[in-house]
Amino acid sequence: MPFSLAVEPTTSCNLRCPECPSGLQQMKRPQGRIEVEMFGEILDQIKSHLGYLSLYFQGEPFLHPEYFELIRHAQERNIYTATSTNAHFLRGDTARKVVESGLDRLYVSMDGIEQESYEKYRKGGDLETVRQGISEIMDWKRKLNSRTPYVILQFLVFRHNEHQLMDMKSLTRGLGVDKLEFKSAQVYNFQENADLIPDNKKYSRYIRGTDGNWKLKKPFSNRCFRMWSGAVVTWDGRVVPCCFDKDAEHQLGVLSEDSFRTFWKGTAYNSFRDKILKNRGGIDICNNCTE
Repeated sequence: MPFSLAVEPTTSCNLRCPECPSGLQQMKRPQGRIEVEMFGEILDQIKSHLGYLSLYFQGEPFLHPEYFELIRHAQERNIYTATSTNAHFLRGDTARKVVESGLDRLYVSMDGIEQESYEKYRKGGDLETVRQGISEIMDWKRKLNSRTPYVILQFLVFRHNEHQLMDMKSLTRGLGVDKLEFKSAQVYNFQENADLIPDNKKYSRYIRGTDGNWKLKKPFSNRCFRMWSGAVVTWDGRVVPCCFDKDAEHQLGVLSEDSFRTFWKGTAYNSFRDKILKNRGGIDICNNCTE
């Protein structure tokens, strides 16, 4: 059974990031949000094995109206819980609730030190709102003498913001967060959208080949640990292999029809694993993966 699981609270998002199918409203599968009862049932099926739960897949999780109920269900089952947010909904009472909820880890996306560079990718976002949300989370951690959530600031490195890395380190120290991560960005069509790829090769997933075309920087091999360690569940209970299957095109089961254990050890899952081991390059979602 998997020791890591990602469950999607909602597909809704307030931003329109150009490399995100949820934000662009270009997803092919149905849109919606998970029911709290279904979420609890999913956890009950695998709680004895689960060590890490990500309450995030597509969408902005804090747009789920009962999001803190989802966190409560995980905490009651002693599951380490993390989430990722664009931080536009962390103000006021919500910031206090985040700290009181027991959420273990909070990833905050912040890809610029000033509004102009930030909104080039986070379309419709407001950098000052993000800063204030982070500050309020950290204030409540101090007021409540809480070690959680462990706050990680994630900076997606693009060509338009790669010159801001040192300034971002200074800003992070000022905000008092626990950690800063510079993260390479996935670019869907990296041949046509190469202007997003940073010049700094350290923070690029791609390199230009001798033929002038872009390709993945990491060597590609017929293996993937995630197929034996974790899975992703969409808001409506579809089990998919990983977070690269954003449209659930490689559906391996539906939890309203059978148990998680049945799918995990079943024919469809094992057939997909077999394809990974024999010809991973023949699977579409694997061809832009750095795992």
